[in-house]
Amino acid sequence: MPRLFTALEIPRNAAMSLSLLRGGLPGARWIDVENYHITLRFIGDIDNRTADEIVNRLDRIDREEFQISLSGIGSFGSKKPHSLWAGVSPSPEMNALQAEIERICQRVGLPPDPRKFTPHVTLARLKSSRLDDVVHYLSGRGNFHTTPFTVGRFVLMSSKESVGGGPYLTEEVFPLQESRSAWRDAGRHAESQLY
Repeated sequence: MPRLFTALEIPRNAAMSLSLLRGGLPGARWIDVENYHITLRFIGDIDNRTADEIVNRLDRIDREEFQISLSGIGSFGSKKPHSLWAGVSPSPEMNALQAEIERICQRVGLPPDPRKFTPHVTLARLKSSRLDDVVHYLSGRGNFHTTPFTVGRFVLMSSKESVGGGPYLTEEVFPLQESRSAWRDAGRHAESQLY
């Protein structure tokens, strides 16, 4: 069974903005644009029965779509950086979705995720980058941000065991409900067109 994880996809225009950050850092192995995502919960290697049970429970999640944007960049590994990332704007809806997925994983018998949820998009893996080079790279790009985009679904993805960074395959898609406030706004707009 491949390694599984739940994630949010990055729309094309935001992915193109992220791709402009590529380059200019010796020792960085840049993630391919089509593999950008925000991991919600790493599940790992599980048997088919457990995977089916997780899919069945994820399919019952009933949440509204929400908006996020990407903002700022940084690195993991303070004295010896090992990856570069783009940050995600704070979102109570995203955090609630992630917490529900975490509860589902624990209910089917997976251990709790030991890492605190830190939403981000991995941009590059760093193998031999010097700390000074990373600091210099980050200092010139700290004001990065994208326009907000709507998250209308989350996905279950798989990855082959590798050094990291893809390729990733979308195994299942779980749509979110269209925002009720968007329905109200659309209704008001339609009413105003009638009069």
